[in-house]
Amino acid sequence: MKPIAIILFVAMYVGLIVFPKRRALIALAVAAIYVVTGILPFNSVFSAIDWNVLLMIFGTLLLVDYFIESKMPNLIADHLLDLAPNVMWVTIYMSLFSGLISAFIDNVATLLMVAPVGLAICKKLKINPVPMIISIAVSSNLQGAATLVGDTTSIMLGAYAKMDFNDFFWMNGRPGIFFAVELGALLTVPIMMVLFRKDKEPVSATEKTVVTDYVPTIMMVAHVVLLMGASFIQDKPEITNGVICLVCSLIGIAWEYLKDHDVERIKKVVKNLDYDTVLLLTGLFMVIGGVTHVGLVDDLAALIVKAGGNNIFVLFTIIVWGSVLISAFIDNIPYVATMLPVLQGVTASLGIAPYLLYFGLLCGATLGGNITPVGASCNIAGVGMLRKEGYEVSFKDFTRIGIPFTLAAVIGAYVFLWALWR
Repeated sequence: MKPIAIILFVAMYVGLIVFPKRRALIALAVAAIYVVTGILPFNSVFSAIDWNVLLMIFGTLLLVDYFIESKMPNLIADHLLDLAPNVMWVTIYMSLFSGLISAFIDNVATLLMVAPVGLAICKKLKINPVPMIISIAVSSNLQGAATLVGDTTSIMLGAYAKMDFNDFFWMNGRPGIFFAVELGALLTVPIMMVLFRKDKEPVSATEKTVVTDYVPTIMMVAHVVLLMGASFIQDKPEITNGVICLVCSLIGIAWEYLKDHDVERIKKVVKNLDYDTVLLLTGLFMVIGGVTHVGLVDDLAALIVKAGGNNIFVLFTIIVWGSVLISAFIDNIPYVATMLPVLQGVTASLGIAPYLLYFGLLCGATLGGNITPVGASCNIAGVGMLRKEGYEVSFKDFTRIGIPFTLAAVIGAYVFLWALWR
């Protein structure tokens, strides 16, 4: 089964690169083959799909449509244009803003809330929104490892290593992983200054937007507050965040109906949802579930540990950069779940504390998803949003920004962690 799973997996990624407009169909087709051939057992299909992420995307997209129509993203865009001297700094501010939010709430939710502001800015300036939205997406993905509540993998590490919220900031008398991630984020600023060095057109908002309805904004803020509050609840159901997003969007729809009684408007919003993104993610979740079921993730984990041997520096280096490479193509959640007990056993046999390798794993696995447009749910959602606006994003378009971002952030975190935690 493993050779067939590998061949199909590689073929799927080649198809995703060559046929960007057929990504959802390709992922679903390979997922179906996985199920038919038994690579992913039929009774494991439901559990392989991350329903929490799908509900978050579906719910937030419903709310985002009303949020955009209320003109609030345009008003926020006006204020950002007043702060930034040119297009390059607008992109940098938007990226840092999304990164800050994503340190405390889910990356996908962050992207879906911040990207409409980026789109509003690009429409005002009449520029291509692809670079800005990609930057927002990778920045959202970047800072998920900064805090205990920023990403599913962070929550997993906290539970496994019995770490609390403060341990991510200061632990055992040393600065925690938060500062490693933030150093990486700061190092992306000069990268953006180089990537967008030609975008020096001056910007300003000559006319201030008038917001037509504040209820969608209130629901978006409530959405953020509820997601942050839920992140501190122990042993909550896995679909909690998805339910929060869906309920907030349904309240928003109910308000719109009570306000205007416009059923056609509601039908239009539901019809225009980005179903391609939801279907692509569904297919990818099933494929990754199959890869995990046949043991390929376990094999990769064992290979990494074997390559590192007893040399802690070599092991740390392989954990970080191997995780980056693997997470560019494989969902980091099953990978991190597999690696945590493996690393605990290795460090116990070496007689050392596991935190250096834990933090290296988290940084590499979280940041590696930024290399490709299908390496993280956040990236897929961003590309889907651009497609809905009429912009197709190729692998080349994405990697032009994603690879430098990833290298800068990982190198900064890698050096920081080795210097302070070895």
